[in-house]
Amino acid sequence: MTVRAGWLLPEGQTREDTRIAPVGTMAPEATLTTRDGVIAGGAGLSATGVSAMQVQIGTGRAIVQGTSVQGSYPVAVTAPVTLTVPDGHAQHPRIDVVVLRVYDTLYETAQQDAVRLEIINGTPAASPSAPSTPAAGIKLWEIAVPAGTSAGTGGISWASALTDRRRYTSAYGGIIPRGYTLSFSGSYAGQYRDSGTALERWTGSAWEPVVKPISWQPLPLPAGLTSPGHSPTQYAVHGGRVHLRGEITHTTGGMIPGGMTILNLPGSVPVPVWLHLPVGIAIVGSGPPLAALVGRNSLSLNLFPSTTAPWAIYLNGISWAAP
Repeated sequence: MTVRAGWLLPEGQTREDTRIAPVGTMAPEATLTTRDGVIAGGAGLSATGVSAMQVQIGTGRAIVQGTSVQGSYPVAVTAPVTLTVPDGHAQHPRIDVVVLRVYDTLYETAQQDAVRLEIINGTPAASPSAPSTPAAGIKLWEIAVPAGTSAGTGGISWASALTDRRRYTSAYGGIIPRGYTLSFSGSYAGQYRDSGTALERWTGSAWEPVVKPISWQPLPLPAGLTSPGHSPTQYAVHGGRVHLRGEITHTTGGMIPGGMTILNLPGSVPVPVWLHLPVGIAIVGSGPPLAALVGRNSLSLNLFPSTTAPWAIYLNGISWAAP
């Protein structure tokens, strides 16, 4: 058997069926239901056009959830399955879907207990939409079928016709991999998922990044100093530290007195420290030597002596925290 399910057949489930089908407690969706979807690993249940009107679904494993009373079915596809797409409508396009579907005679009027890969045909229309996924089934792929498409007209352009609709699941406590959509809620506080760019945690009401991004705020400069548009002076409070970045420049024509405080951080910055910080400040140009001192809410640069010479200071990489 190519497509097999655990705990479906009234008799005849083999030991091999039990070993291949995924078992154990999977990611919950409610008190008695499981998050259905594909189990990540390789290119599980991938789709490839193999002829003008045929698509092949690759091997893989998945969980298919029925009703809450019905429970969930562990499913394995152990060899590629080729499906044939019916010819297109004469006038209108349609969208077909590839589904992995369980038939259980205890809960529906199915003629046999079975699990299958199937194509469900959409309704042809000027602006077609995909058909609904049946109960005890999961959507894997959508296929755009243009009007008049057949093997005689060249068939389906598979490179553009296939849309990935696989969503993923994991074992209980595992990180749910990124699927085709992020529009789903977590089922319990402390659940994790991969958004594709960051690791997120469900708080009970929203997904939040585990490592929160740094929020940079602008820092104004005193008269006589400027900051280029490509490297503005900014600060951020992150992880209990204050971070600075940007470039400060002074061109000839105006006197900058020695010991001038060039940056004043807002009073809300919770870092009341005094630290000598000669490291991390790069001076470019013919400016004089300087010493840096980090104060409660300021960065003081002491010039020796005062100067009108051109110079630039790069703040990238400077950060400090209370001892």
